[in-house]
Amino acid sequence: MTKVAPHDIDRAFWVEAFEDYLSLELGSSGHTVLNYARDIRRLASYAISRGIQDPETITPQLLREFIYHLKDVGLAPSSIRRQVSAIRTYYRFLAGEGHVQSDPSLQLETPKAWRKLPDVLTVEEIEALLAAPNPDEPLAWRDRSLLEVGYATGVRVSELVGLGTVDVWFDESLVRVLGKGSKERLVPIGRRALGAAAVYAREVRPTLDKGHTEGRFFLNARGRPLSRVGAWSIIKKCTAKAGISKRVSPHTLRHTFATHLLEGGADLRAVQEMLGHADLATTQIYTHVDREYLRSVHKMHHPRS
Repeated sequence: MTKVAPHDIDRAFWVEAFEDYLSLELGSSGHTVLNYARDIRRLASYAISRGIQDPETITPQLLREFIYHLKDVGLAPSSIRRQVSAIRTYYRFLAGEGHVQSDPSLQLETPKAWRKLPDVLTVEEIEALLAAPNPDEPLAWRDRSLLEVGYATGVRVSELVGLGTVDVWFDESLVRVLGKGSKERLVPIGRRALGAAAVYAREVRPTLDKGHTEGRFFLNARGRPLSRVGAWSIIKKCTAKAGISKRVSPHTLRHTFATHLLEGGADLRAVQEMLGHADLATTQIYTHVDREYLRSVHKMHHPRS
């Protein structure tokens, strides 16, 4: 395949025709035309650096990698959002003109998803949170077990409160989870979380069971299945006791679980399996958090950072 020279980018990627489309058909301002054209040239240069010579062969995966590349090199979220908008408009133009058969930008995420990530707890903060339940309180082991299992498995809050007594496999160190779309998965659970769950199951849960448990593992003070709101209240209470200033929700435990695994060198596909993500791209959002962690470590410890 003949390589595209820098001065041929506009022709190979239809940039000038795209500029005409923006100004003549969409009535975009000169400022928008200039910015969008520059954004598409940036995409084209990135694609060419990856061996892709035209917009037809750009894949959804490459677009995702490109957007994460922009974040890694420090482009502002507002500029990345404009870049995504430019790409989507560009592919609508290409499809309308018959230059491409499919649109790889249809599932492209914007930095909004990154900003929605709740704070991730440090290992020290997690330890403080798990130690927060007061052992003198009757439901302390229920609360400790809830926190431990949530952090140990990274399950969604609906999956956490939906666990049945038959779903915690103590002998095999596994939890059976019924996820989205009724898909079942097995998630490993560590020794400490299993220990807390065992104490709760043996000493606390039987005292709560009044025959209305629906087979659920986690119960409220009235002996009924613990609700999502109930789980959130427990976490909020323990967060305050631990002196953590970050906003912590059940989903924070899930994000922290994934981030700590990746920081420890876990394989992305293994984390995908444990989280129950159908698409690896969904799991890749956590590599953003991991990159920020690596960047902070480098800045803190490298003598020339």
